[in-house]
Amino acid sequence: MRFYLAGAIEAAPDAGTVWRHQISQFLKTSCGWDAFDPSQHEQDFLSEEEKSNFRTWKSTDTQRFRPVMKKIIDRDLYQLLQKCDAVICLWDEHVIQGAGTHGELTLAYEHQLPVYLVLGMPLEKVSSWIVGCTTEIFQNFEELKQYLSSKV
Repeated sequence: MRFYLAGAIEAAPDAGTVWRHQISQFLKTSCGWDAFDPSQHEQDFLSEEEKSNFRTWKSTDTQRFRPVMKKIIDRDLYQLLQKCDAVICLWDEHVIQGAGTHGELTLAYEHQLPVYLVLGMPLEKVSSWIVGCTTEIFQNFEELKQYLSSKV
């Protein structure tokens, strides 16, 4: 079993790394499963110039920024749709500032991948569309871990 870890990166204070690292460790040690963490692989395949400049290019040179983002989008969607069996998503106030996670959950739904949503905000503040894309919704990561442990 391999999980795609969806959620805020660009707007998250820690680039979404902490929760992804913690759940990846849990999946590996407690369940024997793997995860794709886009926050850890965002720049693996970019040139040194792209790594150093692409975030700045967003506001200074969109002609250079757009192709770099397309590489990242293509890689993430390939991982999601071709290499993963399910999605774990943290839905919090940071994810609302972006669009990638919204698209990933919609594609997961369209491709019938299970989506396990962990709430980082009250459910009533989560988009109805996003709720409709989910398979299960959890109040916190401990609930998710209990659920996943029961599936091993």
